[in-house]
Amino acid sequence: MTRLCVALVEKGTDTMLEAMRGLPREVDMVELRLDAMASCELERLLSGRDRPVIVSNRPERGGGFSDRPERERLGALRRAAELGAEYVDVELDAVDELGALPGATAKIVSYHNFAETPYNLDTIFRRIKAVEPAVVKITAKARDMADVARVLDLLRRRAGDTPLIALSMGEEGLPTRVLAAKFGAFLTFASRESGLESAPGQAPYSEMLGMYRFHQVDAATTLYGVIGNPVAHSMSPAAHNAALAALDINAVYLPFKVTDPALFLDQFEPLGLRGASVTIPHKEAALGLMDEADELARRVGAVNTVKLSEGRRYGCNTDVSAAVRSVEAAAARAGLGPLGALDVLLVGAGGAARAIAYGLHGRVGRLSIANRTVERGQRLAKELDADPYGLDEVADLAPDVLINATSVGMWPGVNECPVPDGALRAGMVVFDSVYNPIRTELLKRAEAAGATVASGVDWFVNQAAAQFELWTGQGAPREVMRRELEHRLGKKDEDAVAGEG
Repeated sequence: MTRLCVALVEKGTDTMLEAMRGLPREVDMVELRLDAMASCELERLLSGRDRPVIVSNRPERGGGFSDRPERERLGALRRAAELGAEYVDVELDAVDELGALPGATAKIVSYHNFAETPYNLDTIFRRIKAVEPAVVKITAKARDMADVARVLDLLRRRAGDTPLIALSMGEEGLPTRVLAAKFGAFLTFASRESGLESAPGQAPYSEMLGMYRFHQVDAATTLYGVIGNPVAHSMSPAAHNAALAALDINAVYLPFKVTDPALFLDQFEPLGLRGASVTIPHKEAALGLMDEADELARRVGAVNTVKLSEGRRYGCNTDVSAAVRSVEAAAARAGLGPLGALDVLLVGAGGAARAIAYGLHGRVGRLSIANRTVERGQRLAKELDADPYGLDEVADLAPDVLINATSVGMWPGVNECPVPDGALRAGMVVFDSVYNPIRTELLKRAEAAGATVASGVDWFVNQAAAQFELWTGQGAPREVMRRELEHRLGKKDEDAVAGEG
């Protein structure tokens, strides 16, 4: 079983013990980072432990906080062994000086690289294994998903030979932490809470146990995820993982910060990836990577959903029908009547805009398209016999429905608005495809003008549910997905307001 270890970076003995004892039993181990402590009563710390511990005393050269002489630093590790610590972690370049440990304490020998992921991971693995540690540990900074794939591949190939910890640091590295159990790692690390990480990219243990159901991940766990850049804002992991948990499906859904979607698919298919949501900026590029795509995705020129099965890649676009349903519902709430009688203005001409435009084509009374890059908007308008405009003309139009299909207003640029205030008026419907935050700047201004507004939550849930059903073959628990999304977005809004104070 792969253990979940929380790394503690408290400053004193009392706070370290308090932090340890406050962890749930589902946290299997703790790492006591002596180098983070201003003062440490080691005997009291170890006699007061309530679960197995790893004692580390990381030097500055290894990403730690200790500037003490090497003899003193390593002496603390030997003393921890004398006091019965289950494990001590020592760097490969210091293992000889540390020497043999007293008692039954096991030795983790580690390699850390905070600049890059070297290409000779197997060589590093063999060098560490040669000193006969109880556990080999390799952690390295991930610059992109290619680095992450190489670390996971090392784990997949080597974890059966020797107890192994292999992790990527940084935002990109989250998959190595969650998937440690899938590939047989000795353990994975988490933080006690956000802001208390001992290494870049650690997730809080509550997220590992909750959203990602870490202790349910095993070799048979199916892998799904969202690919985009950026992806830190995405709520897809929360919604999809809640749905997987509700139906007790052995699968996990992860965020993948991807710069090269072709390389990503090539590397992660062998690692068990079976489906992916595709977001900005890869929707259009993803179409060319498919073995097969449905007619609508080909017409739109964008894929937001990929299914990987038996060596073939199938792409489709679930944005279209989801967007049309959302616009219809908002128009009905505003009492505007059927879509066929309405004048609709679409702002944007990217992948999301194309999906909405093709969904509305032939179903609305009049379709207009406004875009910052006028030529791009004109090309899309020509495809659909729509009327093209520049953004500077939007205030002079008077549509029944205004749809924002750009990323303007999305977190973290939450104070931005895609249209001038003059484009908003009472009686119209304003639909924002952005769902994070729920109440975007556009919707706030539209409400102030007396418009009926609709957030991107409905659209998000509808398109995500269609993805879920394509991948799993089971009906999506839509209300579970909606509640999880609204809960997390609401909490995010509360945190933002608190931060303003």
